[in-house]
This record gives sequence, structure tokens and C-alpha cells, in this order.
Amino acid sequence: MLKDQKRWRLLRDFKKGKYCFLIGVDNWSIELQKNEFYSLYLLLLKINEQLLGIQTNLMDEESISLELEQLPWFIELEGKKNEWSLRFVFESQDQTRSFEMYWPIPIAQNLFSEIKKMWESMD
Repeated sequence: MLKDQKRWRLLRDFKKGKYCFLIGVDNWSIELQKNEFYSLYLLLLKINEQLLGIQTNLMDEESISLELEQLPWFIELEGKKNEWSLRFVFESQDQTRSFEMYWPIPIAQNLFSEIKKMWESMD
């Protein structure tokens, strides 16, 4: 399964073995294991739930910043009520690798939606 837009890519290929999910934005990409992708999916749902919980109380131009940490991930949402970016820090629990990702506006909203669809289509 491949979603390929002008500035981002999302790929699921179980034939690749251990690192079967790829997320790419602009000029970088990272491959994730299935359990890493699943933990990212859960974290995205949680931060989206936080955003939905405060959205009705926000003015359109009001700046927001939300942070959430659930090892191995740290996620930060910044922007406004209807347009926001996401920054991630991943610290491997088995100390094999660490990385950071940044999804700018409007890529963050599109990629979040596609990751949600991809994971839920596997159930």
C-alpha cells in the first residue's frame, strides 16, 4: 500500500521484513517496525483527542501548543485551531536508533489521516 503525494509518502510493505512502514516528508524518510508504527498511530490518536477537546474553545487565530510523551515517542503539535504541524522525537527502547521527524502544515493533517486509515484497514 502506497500513498504518495507531492511532499509526503507513506508506504506499507510487509515483504520488507522488520522495517515494513516508510514515512517520508520532503527530502527525508524513515522506516518503522510494525510495533513502532502502531505506537505512533496510538500517540497520534491521543494528541488528536486532546486537540478535539479544546478546539471548540479556541478562536481561529489563537496559537496552540500541545505536547505528549509516551515512550518511545515524544510528540509536539503547534499551530492554530484548524492548521498545525507535528514534531516527533523517537528514542529507541533497545538503544538501536533515535530520530526526529517534522511534518509541516498542511502535511501533518493529511499524513495523520492517512496513517489512521492505513492502520485501521489492517484490522
